Parts: sequence; C-alpha cells; structure tokens
Amino acid sequence: MNRYRLTVRGIVQGVGFRPFIYRLAVEPGLTGWVANTGSGVEIEIQGNRELTAVFLEKINSPPPLAQIDSIQVEPIQQVSGEVDFVIGNSDGTGSDPGSLPPDADVCPSCLQELFDSKSPRYLYPFINCTDCGPRYTVIENIPYDRACTTMKSFQLCVFCQAEYNEPTDRRFHAQTNCCSQCGPHYRLHDKEARQIDEAALDVDAIDQAAKLLQKGKIVAIKGIGGFHLVADACNDQALALLRERKKRPDKPLAVMAPSTEEISRWAQVSQMELELLTSPQKPIVLLRKKELYPLAPEVAPGTIFIGAMLPYTPLHYLLFRKISFKALVMTSGNIAGSPIIRDNDDAFRRLRAIADYFLVHDRDIIISNDDSVVRREEGAFTMMRRSRSYAPAGICLGEEVGKTLAFGAMLKNTVCLTRGKSAYFGHHIGDLEHPDTVAYLKKSIEHLQKSLRIDPDLVVHDLHPEYPSTILAREYAEKNSIPLIAIQHHHAHAVSCMAEHSLKGPVIAVVLDGNGWGSDSTVWGGEVLIATADSFRRIGHLLPVAMPGGDAVVYHPWRMALSYLYRVYGDKVRELDLPLIHRYEKQLPLLLQLLEKDFNSPLTSSCGRLFDALAALLNLCTESSFEGQAASKIEMNARAGVKSFYPRTLESSELNILDTGFLFQEIVEDIQGGVEAAIICARFQQTLARFFTQLCENARLEEGLKDVVLSGGVFQNLSFRNILQSHLDSRNFRVYTQEKVPPGDGGIALGQAVAGRAIYHKKQ
Repeated sequence: MNRYRLTVRGIVQGVGFRPFIYRLAVEPGLTGWVANTGSGVEIEIQGNRELTAVFLEKINSPPPLAQIDSIQVEPIQQVSGEVDFVIGNSDGTGSDPGSLPPDADVCPSCLQELFDSKSPRYLYPFINCTDCGPRYTVIENIPYDRACTTMKSFQLCVFCQAEYNEPTDRRFHAQTNCCSQCGPHYRLHDKEARQIDEAALDVDAIDQAAKLLQKGKIVAIKGIGGFHLVADACNDQALALLRERKKRPDKPLAVMAPSTEEISRWAQVSQMELELLTSPQKPIVLLRKKELYPLAPEVAPGTIFIGAMLPYTPLHYLLFRKISFKALVMTSGNIAGSPIIRDNDDAFRRLRAIADYFLVHDRDIIISNDDSVVRREEGAFTMMRRSRSYAPAGICLGEEVGKTLAFGAMLKNTVCLTRGKSAYFGHHIGDLEHPDTVAYLKKSIEHLQKSLRIDPDLVVHDLHPEYPSTILAREYAEKNSIPLIAIQHHHAHAVSCMAEHSLKGPVIAVVLDGNGWGSDSTVWGGEVLIATADSFRRIGHLLPVAMPGGDAVVYHPWRMALSYLYRVYGDKVRELDLPLIHRYEKQLPLLLQLLEKDFNSPLTSSCGRLFDALAALLNLCTESSFEGQAASKIEMNARAGVKSFYPRTLESSELNILDTGFLFQEIVEDIQGGVEAAIICARFQQTLARFFTQLCENARLEEGLKDVVLSGGVFQNLSFRNILQSHLDSRNFRVYTQEKVPPGDGGIALGQAVAGRAIYHKKQ
C-alpha cells in the first residue's frame, strides 16, 4: 500500500475541488481525507501503487473554476487502517491559501434547472452550484466554508442540506447552496425604500421591475458585486434622464443583451469577440457598431464602439424572460467619481436622485466588484478593466518577489499583493479623486490582505508625492514599520509588461500614456526607456509642451491644441484661419497670457495630451467629460490603409526627441489644404509609430537589445498599437504587449510590486 500527503495551491477553494477529489478517490476505492486549510487544500490518499498513480495523474484535470498553481507530493511511510475516504473539517491554520476564487457565471446545468418547471429552484434567482455563482464578493475569510461567507446567516433547509451531503450531487459541499426556502430573496422598493408589494419576492419582484423598465423607468438593481443602474437601451428619453441624473453626459453606457444573435443585430462580432462574449468570465466586450443601429443614440453617443455583455447571473436571464428587450443599459450604480455601491441602505440614500425604483436582495456583499471590460480587434487583445470574474486570480511570475504591497496609481486604481512567485491583482477600484474611493481603497487592501493571509514586508507606491495612494502607502508603512519604496510611473508601466512575460531585461520600453510624475518633476507620458526590474534610463521622448491651466487640459483639449500651436506660431497663432481659433476667440487672450508668462502651465511630454490636441484641432473633441474621450476620437476617425506620414517632422527630430512643432505645422498645412480629418488622423498615427520605431532602432544599435515592451494607456488604442507593432515586427524586434492586466494605469500596480522588490533587493 502507498500513502501520500498532497498540498495543492491555486484557486482550489470554493470551486468544487474537494468534492472532485472525493469522487476521484472513492470511485477506485482509495482511502484517506481531503480538507481546506489556510494553505490551500490538503489531501492524504492511500491505495495500491497503480490506483494511487492514476489518482495523481487525474488530479491535474480539475473542475472548470479551479486553477492549480502547484502540487506538493510527499510519501508517507506509515499507512492507516481507515476504510473510507472523507471530506475532513476545514483547518484555518496556514499562511498560504493561494488565490481567492473570482465570481463565476451561472453554469449551463443551473441555467437549465432555472427554467425547468419541475425543478425545486424553478425561477429562483440565487441558484448556484460548485461550478458557478458568487465567490470573491461573499468571502469574508479563508478557509472557504459557509461560515466564512455572507451565506452564514442563511441556514440550509433539509432539502439543500441533503444535496450538500450527497457526494454524487453537483452541490456536494457547495458553500453558497440555497433555495427559495432557505436562501436570499429579491424585493422591489420605491425610491423612498418602501417595498412595492410585500407578497412579491424573487421572480415576481423581477417581473415587476422588468415592466417598469419597459415603461421607461430607471431601476437600481443589486447583483453579485454591487448595484447597476438599469434602463431600456432603446428608450432614448430614459437614457437621457439617466445621463442627466448621473451627470454622465458623454461616456458610453454598457449594455446587456439576451443573446449573441441580438448583439449581432447592432454590432459587428468577429469569432474572437464571440468567444470573449461567451467565455465563463462574461466581460463587457467593446465592439464596433453597425450602421443600422436599433438601440437609442444615447447609449454610446459620438463613438463607433459599444460595450456589450451577455447575462451572467440567473437574475439577468429572468429580466429578459417575459419582455423582449433588445438590450438593457447596465451602468455602474454609483455617484460620479465614487465606487460602485454594494449596501442596500447606502443605495437607497445615495442613488435615490438617480433611480426611480430599487430591486434589492438581502445577501451582503463583502467587496464591490465592477464589470470587467476587454477588447479584441484584428488579433490584438487588451484588458481595459480587470475586475469581476478575473480578479483576484493570481498571476504567475518568473521569480520570487516576496510579500509586497503595491498601492497603484491615481487613476483607474488597483492594488497588488505578492507572495513567492505569485501576484494577486486586485479588482478595479477607480479614480482616487473622491474621498469615498480612497476609503474604499483602504478597505480593499484590508480585505485582500486578510483573505490571502499576506503580511507584506515592503510597501511600494507611485513617485508622485501627493497622490492619495502615495499618502496611504506612507501611512501604512509607518504604522507597520516596514520599508517604503517609490517607483517612477513609466518604469512601473514597463515592468508591468515585463512581469507578465517573465522578462528580466534589459528591454526597450515604449511607454505612452496621459501623465505620470517624471524623475525631473515634469509630467511625462511619451517615453522610451531602457528598463530592468530595478532600474531605467530615459533615452527618448516627445518634446515637452506647456499645459495651460494645469490638469484642467484633460477636460479642455482645445487648450492643449493651442499650446502646441503657440510653440510654432507664437503670438501669430491668433491670425491662423482655423475653426479652433475662431471658436475660442474670446478665451484666447487669457490662455495666451498663461503661456507667455509661463504661469500655471507645467510642461508635459504626454502622448495622451498630444492625441487630445489633435482631436481638438480637427474639431473632433474640443471639450471632454471624461479622461481619454478626446484621444479616442483619433482612432475612431483614422482611415484604415493610409500609409503616408509627415516626413518633415521625422527629419527635423533630433537627439531622440520628436519635434512636435514641425508635426503641428504640417498638420495645419493639411487642414488649410482641405485634407480630410480621417487622413490626417491616419498620418498622425503613422508618424508617431515611425518615430518610436526609429528610437527602438537607435537603442538596438547602441545597446544591442531586441526585446520591446509596449505599455501605457495609449496602447488601448489597438489601431495605433497594431501599426507600431507591425513596424517593429518588420524590423525583427521581439514585441511584448499586455493581456493579463490593463496596459493603462489599471495595470501599473503589478509593475510597482515587481520593481519595488527588485530595487529593495539591490539595496540590501
């Protein structure tokens, strides 16, 4: 007889892994036990050599939600006289439980059961099993048992308990198992928090909410990770009201459709995009609109893209059950700038000015978790926002990075905790411009740290001294008496991409974004670096220009356009026969005074602001209501297939600095010559791609490097990314882009953690 002790780490708690092991052992007659512990899943298995060998082989084909990172196998000399295999009691001790399981899409078996009139869970919106349902958002602690989740207040009924105890049932040890007799319930309330109909629970309340949506009402609906604000995507009046109440005039609204067939009626869907839409993660996928567009214009005004997703909870399927909505707008239930709301009372208090009705349930949400957003086009993939169904699954790194806590950036904040060779990348938190978001950042760190049982011995933050994340990092390090390291923003971007591909460097890093605090105390954003994990050197960049009015230029792109023009034409900028100059004739004197006197006009080499300036100059977007709005207009308007560029700009650029003065002089000549905006946008992107390709060529000649990493928010523009990558590929560079985490600031915490640890080791 052989006996082995196994320690399995990864996503192995809350995903049906113990029942899987139980069935795997019982079928051939093996004995032993399996249990959740604070270090993952522990197994002792005993049987003859052939049977145990088969068991050890089959364990590598786990249930669909499980992810095995490592299996440690230790032979035990002394065998036991036990006659059964059992699921043992969970042990809360241990310091390495592995990844927390993300929330999961409703599985096909539960979906079929949901609409089976003979099923005891017929039309019950909280149906789930070991293969699906809430995980991360209901977990209070590890090990993953019901007592450590928000389901602890719902006592299993006799029927559900019998399923829970039956090894052959797919709800065997399903910690969130429940039915209408013992589980949570949905109720419909008005904006004064009064229940509409006390007898209407679950599907009845959902049907009432659907009828209200059909009448043009806005309903706040509590889901897995928080509230959505929901409205009929074909009702322009309802959406206009939603935008007015939420103070969101332009930013596109995500929509949920009942099927891929419905999505295909109003959006172009490739096979790769179809695979993303139907994947278990069910993210929001950015698609191109079709010309014949049946949804309301207010869904996504002024853009060729639309964010679409499919139902991912039983509730969603029930909303579409009786009323044939083409799509429902499902936008985050929050006040502008603050986190998505997860608490019922908080929703009644803060969303009553937006929502007409509230569809709420009585299961608590431990941590808010917004929808993830992805995009795939022409083979290129990017993670725009990594949250529901992806976070906080671990990312395997190429080397040990210790126990490090990275606080992320100012915008699109996420945090990262590391242990050993794993990085646990948190969910989307948001922009730290609102006090509520800063408080939520603190709570998210506490929850992630507690659940993963990681006590960091190093804290890392952005180089900017006044970011709220920097201030919190200082406070955390001081309180816990641990070292603190600041990482330059664009170095962190570069290392984020390097870490994703296990690159040690040195590499050539092209990092293009909206802004980041530079080593010279100016605002960077159009950078080429030579980077390793523990160091970087700036070897090229865009020519810095002034930002008249400082950060306000983000919402007034015309100011950046004026700044670039002023560099070329000086005071004669007033005489230019351009629509922009005529439109802002009255504002010109004040802005020109700021530029002339160099007052409140910090310098920036930002590529994002360069895109903004062109969008304003071409009258595509002169005022914006959200970061990135103007820059996105360039990709949307650039004509495909244009290979021409601005040669004088490249010829005049010296010392690895792009002379944007010549660039805007050529663009103005094109505008005055009647060249279409679509061609100018395309030439602009081609020129930038050629410039950064040339800088990579120079670096290869001087440094002998061939590896190029691309990072920064500008690379969410897949058109530009593909052009640059094509140029680099044709010159035999090895090009690396980001897919596991966003290339923008939403992915920077990974680079901070890895770079911070490397610098710390270097100093020791």
